[in-house]
Amino acid sequence: MSPLAVGGPALFIGTDTDYVALVRPELDPDDEGVRRAAEEAGVTPEELAGPGDTWAVLFERGGDGDGFELPGVRDAEPADFARRLRDGLTAAGEPFTVDGGSVLRLEARPADAGTCAFTAHVTPPDDADRPLTVETGPLPVAALLADLDTFLGSLA
Repeated sequence: MSPLAVGGPALFIGTDTDYVALVRPELDPDDEGVRRAAEEAGVTPEELAGPGDTWAVLFERGGDGDGFELPGVRDAEPADFARRLRDGLTAAGEPFTVDGGSVLRLEARPADAGTCAFTAHVTPPDDADRPLTVETGPLPVAALLADLDTFLGSLA
C-alpha cells in the first residue's frame, strides 16, 4: 500500500534518527492513497480518516522507533507542554524540565552557543514498567522556537 497523506499538528524534537514527537494525525479522505486504502479495507474514506482528534507520542532512537496513542488528550495539553518548552528555551540558558505527565518528560540542557540538547523520558501506557530514554544531540534553539510557534499556531 502506498503511504497516506497525513496532516495535523506535529511537534518534533530531535534528529532523523533520535527524536520524540507529539502529533495529532489527520488523514484527508480526498487523498488518493486514503481512498485506495479505504477501498481495500471495505470502509468509506471518511471512516478510515476518522475524526483526527487523537494525539500520539512517536519516538525513535538509533533508527528504531515506535509510538502510542493518547486517548482523551485535548489540544490544550500539548499546547501547554509546547508553551512551557518555549518558555524554558527563552529563559536564561539554565537546564529545565518540561513534564508532560506520566508518558513524557523532557529534560533540556544548554549545549553550545544557541543550541540545546534533550533527554526525553518516554513511558508507553501499555508498557509502564519499561520506560525508555531518547537523547538528542545539540539542536538549534532558533529553529526549535520557530517550530514551537508553528505548532502553537496550528492549535489556535
